[in-house]
This record gives sequence, structure tokens and C-alpha cells, in this order.
Amino acid sequence: MKRKPSATPVYRFLSLSCLLLFFVFTGIPSFVFAEEEGVIQGHSHEDIKRGERFFKGLLPFNRQVPSCVSCHNLSPSDTLNWNPSAFDIAVKYIREDEASFQAALMQPTGAKMTQVHAGFQYEEKDMKAMKAYLDDLAMTGPPPAKPTVYNLLIFIFLGLLITWAVVELIFFRKIKYRFIPLTVFLIAFGIQIKMLIKEGTTLGLSPEYAPVQPIKFSHKVHAGDNGIDCMYCHHTADQSKTAGIPAMNLCMNCHVLIREGSHSGKFEIAKVVNAVETKKPVEWVRIHNLPDHVFFSHAIHVGSAKLDCAKCHGAVEEMDIMKQHSDLSMGWCINCHRETEVKFTENGYYETFRKQHAEYKMEDLKRMTAEGVGANDCMRCHY
Repeated sequence: MKRKPSATPVYRFLSLSCLLLFFVFTGIPSFVFAEEEGVIQGHSHEDIKRGERFFKGLLPFNRQVPSCVSCHNLSPSDTLNWNPSAFDIAVKYIREDEASFQAALMQPTGAKMTQVHAGFQYEEKDMKAMKAYLDDLAMTGPPPAKPTVYNLLIFIFLGLLITWAVVELIFFRKIKYRFIPLTVFLIAFGIQIKMLIKEGTTLGLSPEYAPVQPIKFSHKVHAGDNGIDCMYCHHTADQSKTAGIPAMNLCMNCHVLIREGSHSGKFEIAKVVNAVETKKPVEWVRIHNLPDHVFFSHAIHVGSAKLDCAKCHGAVEEMDIMKQHSDLSMGWCINCHRETEVKFTENGYYETFRKQHAEYKMEDLKRMTAEGVGANDCMRCHY
């Protein structure tokens, strides 16, 4: 009787592969290669680590007040934290001496900060340690967000299941019921195909994208609570390709008098004042990005078509953190052109569309869409 080949070597290989992938994607602990740092910006590594523990609330052990990080976050949040981030504080006070930092910590300005800091009791050496940590944070920057690799790990795991099922079906044949590895193969392969289709169709799309901005500007406060019209700030939207970013001088039309916000206090508005005084523009992060081969003009949509801003950008007046509302895909644009009704006989922009006017009268059309006036012609966006 011919002996079947042993499955042990192959299973060992699969096990070793899984272990190798685990270490590759989780990373070897950084402390294996970390070198002990000496003095950084006049601060010892020990002072920096001690200051970090105080900032994060690990010291002192008998603390009775909230930790600094509970108000001044180290990493971005999906909700607007009106308190300045730890990095903002670090950048502001890196050029200040320890006395100024201690005064801001123990004798803050503003009713809200005074109330929160009322119970703070730190020794001078502890405040020096926190200053050392913040100085280091200002130079090194906030900790980077760790990339998520869960989908990749799931995909690889499914690949291993498929490999096992194929090897079992063709070579080993250890399992009595053949439908088990066949079922595993079909399910794993089906999930992989679904993942590939999803990743492929969403490639380059970024709905809900909300980057961290240099100033915590809330559209809810400005456009919602205070009722400021979109065109007051984005005054080129009806005439230009882009909506435009308002200059800081425009912000000063209001903030020349308003120097303290009801939520943000003075910290964020001080950034606007500083930008005007130093004539250094604020480096806003672009939210809505289109591929280079796509042409889009706000003048056509806002100025000519009289389209409402919310059609593309959503309920901006309800957003504390501005985010991308639509996926901005080609299909989304095409469907919008098919559904959006054009005020064909009322809008002077369409007076020169003689052919469409003739068809409109002859066929007694009740409704004309953007697609009917050529909005979905390829050369409109790709020329």
C-alpha cells in the first residue's frame, strides 16, 4: 500500500509563515533598536520622560485634578476639542522661558481655564519637567498615527486558508468530508474578491475626509450660529474656478473687535491676529481634491447654474470640523447632472443655447436637466 506524503512539513511551513507575517506587520518592538538619548534642547531624556508622565496624568500618584492630556489632546479627534492641543501649546511656549510657562499653568487667563487649573499643585521641578516634555514635542512633532493593517492581515489570512484548502483537496486528503475544504475555499475566495472590488472602486475617493487644520475654525459657529453667508468668505466662488480661501484681513473685519471666542477662548483667534501682524499666511489643508485630469469650475456651478453650496458640501452650517461630504466620484457627478433641474428659460446664462431652446419648445418639455444642456459631455470635464 502506497503511503501518503506527510503533511507535517507543509503545516510547519504555514505556521512559520504566519509567525513571520505577524512580526512583519506588528513590527519588532522599537526598544530593541532604540538608542538612549542624551540631552535634547538643554533637557535630559529623564526630564522629558518625567514631564510626559506628569502631562498624561501618571504622576503624581495622588493627583486630585484632571490630567493635562484630558483637555489638551495629543492625537486628532473626530469631534472638535476647543482646548488647544498639546502640540499647539508646545509650539507657543518653546521660545518662552520657564517662568512664563509656569505663570500660564498656575495663573491662567480666562474664566474656564482658571476654574480648571484652580486645584493644580505642582512643584517647580515638576513644571520644569513638563516644559522639557513640551519643548521636545514641539521639535519632534505629535506622535504619527499608526497605519491600520487589519484589512491586509485579513486578506493574507484568507489567502492562507485558500492555500490550505487547495493543498488539502489536491495532495493531503486528510479530511473525510470533501465539502469542508471546498466550502472554506469558496467562502475565503469570495470574501477576497469582495474586498478587492471594494478597494478598487473606492481607490482615490475620500468621503468624510477631515484633516487637522492649523486653526480650529468652526463652520457651525460662523455659518450656523452667526449666520455668515458662504459668499462673504468665499467671495470668488461665483466668478472663479475655485471658491477661494479668505485672507486673514477678511477675518479681522470681525476679529478686530472679537478677540475671545465663546468656545475657543483667545488661543485660536490669537493665531489669526498673529498671522495678520506677521504677514505670514495660514497654511490651510485642502479638503476637496480632484484628479489632475478633471476640470471643475465653481463659476459654472455657483455663478451660472446657481447651485446651492450644500448640494456638494452638505450641511456645512452644522459642521464644527469641516469634512468632505460627497465622494466626488465620476458617477456621483454624472448622476447629479442627470437629476438636477436647470432653470432653462429663467437663467440668462442659457440664452445662447438655441438648439436646446428649439427642442424645449417643440417637444413641450416640462423639465430640463443639466445633462440635457451637455453637462455630461466628456469634453466638459476632460479636455
